[in-house]
Amino acid sequence: MYFCGYKVTKMFRLNLPQYEINIGEKDGKRTIFDFLRRKHVALTPEEWVRQHFTHFLVEQKGYPKGLMGNEVELHVGEKRLRCDTVLYHKQGQPQMIVEYKAPTIQIQQKTFDQIAAYNLLLHVDYLIVSNGLQHYCCKMDYNHQKYIFLEDIPDYENL
Repeated sequence: MYFCGYKVTKMFRLNLPQYEINIGEKDGKRTIFDFLRRKHVALTPEEWVRQHFTHFLVEQKGYPKGLMGNEVELHVGEKRLRCDTVLYHKQGQPQMIVEYKAPTIQIQQKTFDQIAAYNLLLHVDYLIVSNGLQHYCCKMDYNHQKYIFLEDIPDYENL
């Protein structure tokens, strides 16, 4: 398979819709265009998942790309954390956190622990975890101190 003249054979086929991929090269390493950050970034298996998933959210689920951010930095004292993707309310408060793993990484409890730690700081309505093959979406129920697994990722208009 070729995109923009570059052979894309080592990336994984995901359980996500395909989109028109923009692959490049910098300093001998492959890059992929991140349409949220508006720049080419290193093409890693996790980034492959991120780009497919953010396109899925925007193109299939109607999420406004202007309300989404990739690699959002959080500060806990001296420690810096990075959320893979954050969706914001129109008023600017975080609404959803998405955590990605490479397709070869199984989603385990430690992945949910990681996103839960981010949520202690952001207090969002939804958490999503994806490795491009499996996707889990939870709606937070803070009143009952639990989360509810959803069968599908909701369309933006239903959040």
